[in-house]
Amino acid sequence: MTLMHATVVAVDGKGVLITGPSGSGKSDLALRLIDRGAVLVSDDQVDLSADENSSKLFAHTPEALAGLIEVRGVGLMKTDYVGNATVALHVDLGSGEDVERLPEPSFTEFFGVKVRKIWLNAQEDSSPLKVEWALKGNFVNID
Repeated sequence: MTLMHATVVAVDGKGVLITGPSGSGKSDLALRLIDRGAVLVSDDQVDLSADENSSKLFAHTPEALAGLIEVRGVGLMKTDYVGNATVALHVDLGSGEDVERLPEPSFTEFFGVKVRKIWLNAQEDSSPLKVEWALKGNFVNID
């Protein structure tokens, strides 16, 4: 297991690993997803592991952070959480100029497990919707 600076929520049981620099909006995006029905796995730090076959990536809540989320400008808040989730999507946060309009399919590899990766600007109002759409996996390749 490896401790990583990231936030994870479960959307319809599918884990969303949110990474980005400090202040990029990881907790804020998680909060908006939770408001839409997601459940917190872990905020700010998460333990990652893979199964024996390196076919699934798992996110686990570090005990000290169980059920806690930072709400910037309000404080550290307690919320419902699940102790782990299978990661289905990696969301890397950046500024609007870092995000391509029609990016090529991208993946991140953790412990030999490939996970679909998208880049988002967390400050956009549509970011939670984009995460939900990406989880549906109805991607079209344009040649």
